Amino acid sequence: MKFTLSWLKDHLDAEASLDTIAETLTRIGLEVEGVEDKAALLKPFVVAQVLTAEQHPNAHRLRVCTVDAGDGRPVQVVCGAPNARAGMKTVFAPPGTYVPGLDKTLAVGTIRGVESLGMLCSGAELGLGEEASGILDLPEDAPTGQPYALYARLDDPVIEINLTPNRPDCTAIHGIARDLAATGLGGLKREPQPPVRGEGACPVTVTLDFEAHDRGLCPYFTLRLVRGVKNGPSPDWMQRRLRAIGLRPINALVDITNYLTFDRGRPLHVFDAAKVQGGLVVRRAQEGETLKALDGRTYTLTGDSVVIADANGPESIGGIIGGEASGCDADTVDVLIESALWDPVNIAQSGRRLGIITDARYRFERGVDPAYTLPGLDLATRLVLEICGGTPSEPVIVGEPPAIERVIDFPWTETRRLAGIELSRAEMKVTLEALGFHVAGTGDRVKVLTPSWRPDVEGKADLVEEIVRIAGLDRIEPKPLPRMEAAVGKPVLTVMQKRTRQAKRALASRGLVEAVTWSFIPHDDAVLFGGGGADLALANPIAADLSDMRPSLVPGLLRAAQRNADRGSADVALFEVGQCFATDQPEGQTIRAAAIRRGSATHAGAGRHWDGGAGAVDAFDAKADALALLATFGVPAGGLQVVAGGPAWLHPGRSGTLQFGPKNPVGFFGEVHPRVMKALDLKGQFVAFEITLDAVPLPKYRPTKVKPALHLSDFQPISRDFAFVVGRDVAAGDVVKAAQGAERKLITGIDVFDIYEGVGIPEGSKSVAIAVRLQPVERTLTDAEIEAVTARIVAEVGRKTGATLRS
Repeated sequence: MKFTLSWLKDHLDAEASLDTIAETLTRIGLEVEGVEDKAALLKPFVVAQVLTAEQHPNAHRLRVCTVDAGDGRPVQVVCGAPNARAGMKTVFAPPGTYVPGLDKTLAVGTIRGVESLGMLCSGAELGLGEEASGILDLPEDAPTGQPYALYARLDDPVIEINLTPNRPDCTAIHGIARDLAATGLGGLKREPQPPVRGEGACPVTVTLDFEAHDRGLCPYFTLRLVRGVKNGPSPDWMQRRLRAIGLRPINALVDITNYLTFDRGRPLHVFDAAKVQGGLVVRRAQEGETLKALDGRTYTLTGDSVVIADANGPESIGGIIGGEASGCDADTVDVLIESALWDPVNIAQSGRRLGIITDARYRFERGVDPAYTLPGLDLATRLVLEICGGTPSEPVIVGEPPAIERVIDFPWTETRRLAGIELSRAEMKVTLEALGFHVAGTGDRVKVLTPSWRPDVEGKADLVEEIVRIAGLDRIEPKPLPRMEAAVGKPVLTVMQKRTRQAKRALASRGLVEAVTWSFIPHDDAVLFGGGGADLALANPIAADLSDMRPSLVPGLLRAAQRNADRGSADVALFEVGQCFATDQPEGQTIRAAAIRRGSATHAGAGRHWDGGAGAVDAFDAKADALALLATFGVPAGGLQVVAGGPAWLHPGRSGTLQFGPKNPVGFFGEVHPRVMKALDLKGQFVAFEITLDAVPLPKYRPTKVKPALHLSDFQPISRDFAFVVGRDVAAGDVVKAAQGAERKLITGIDVFDIYEGVGIPEGSKSVAIAVRLQPVERTLTDAEIEAVTARIVAEVGRKTGATLRS
């Protein structure tokens, strides 16, 4: 949103400086993005007269000029402009001047052997965007020595603010002035705006052709005919202001509507009455209708857009842009001025679908003041009569503006409760009334009526926000937090927040690199990983290949690893901790941790090595990562079961399921299924695991987080090897678990070091060899005690798995 300082002061009676105004705007939430002060930038440039212009002795395209800059001391300037001549008035820059169009600072120079003490300037060199075919040729009455910015009326600074979408009232310069006046910076000018009295009825009828449920698309429409106008250039003051904010003046009728769009935040449209056939109908567009708009482009419309049509078809896309066929030009004699109210959501959707960005759309999609629809028409009519002349008709009024004012029950103490600031009731009341609110009541609670131009104020907290931003956030006194009675505060993070952080640290410590992938994946990928349901399809995806919410973290990681491999980084190990979605309900959302390894990216390291030890990753690398993650959470491993097989996206013979009982699976690991590899166009060896953090049981409660003291035994540990013959379908993990249960106090570790099938082993069986470590605690074990432990291990494994010792 741009405006000039003089334009602002048309609405604000204040003597404040530019710096004070800019600082105050930012303080009250209207952040100033920049101030363009051409007068300060062009201060050294002055109007000068060329006294003489002689041919350069050493260059036929250069002239040696004598210039009077108004100080009575002519200076010599070498100039290459073809229009430089004696007697002309132009713009002079002395040495030491920064020239914005050239981005350089002038110095005394010698050009082809002749000294030059400055520069005669073109409009382009002054940064005014004009052609640089020659130096500026000013009228003869231009006062020599006067600063050029002052002479050219470029001394009006341009302020640009960044508006948040909830402040439609400040898309009007009048609304910005209202906010500044509320701070005490000045007074808001309230000029009377009596209604315009027309002569006779408007001959053009208006019909709102909507079904009952569509009436909100255009609830209120006003129109007036002005006969006998003379359309030409708009006044210089209006053209200067429009140019200053980046708008190109067109003609008086169009410039008036553009001016009021910024001045009052009230977009309007003008039709050449002679080009409108019959009455106007406001309706939904018909499928396939077209409109050649004022921007020169032709738009194909759908039934979702609202148009203003006559007997010839659409003449305007309501609230967005007018049509070229009914536009006003120099031959316009009778003009129709339209001021209407449009549905913000429909305007936003239509503008986005058609790709049209206009100042009218910007305001209507945020919400304009409905109560200013008819006054805006009257103000536009007065400007047309003042600038173009003519005779107005009575207005045509169809529909009625919606009542959006709200009455809010507001306790004054709410300001202290929500903002921690002590303000007097008188100050708060003055602030609200200065912003346009009506306050009724005298007690601790009052009734506050919101103004029609503030649709964003809905409740008590919004009123507190208005009071505090005008009072100033610097008035909130900093206060220390109260001291807690307990020495240690309660935990701040939830269990899931802690697990998320723990998971990231644990996986990063294993050499995995964190990745952040999209929460949306292609539909086919979602189907491969158990998703793809209609309830998880996005209604408005940002891209065709990001259409579904992800059911798993793995597909995003797999594609990321392959993209790295395609660019030369073949050995990739990635992890991610994030949300996954099984349904569109809150309970269908889970937090998961997943990791993938590709190529030779094992925990020990990746890449080729001179000893040839860099092998490809396998399912056990993924299993080790998953178990390390679970160990980080402090989950007891005794109840964890590893079951062969996993989901359909894993290799059925090279995968496993981690569970705490058949009804509580917590994750999976293994090699990626070849079918999935082909579908995702993956190359190489991929292994992955995924753990659902929500499903992992909570560790046992510990009254303190202090680690127990380290106890190292003084006695030598003992290792015993066992080779058991068990059925082929018995898992080695079952053998380990059975052996561990035989003597929990002395057994400190069990490793599987051999699995064998073949000669000497019965058909349908296998040999599982384990090494059991015994750690004496109180004394050295005797042979008899060791044999007793050995016997208990053999008996327990045999009882639980049917195993026998291998002979």
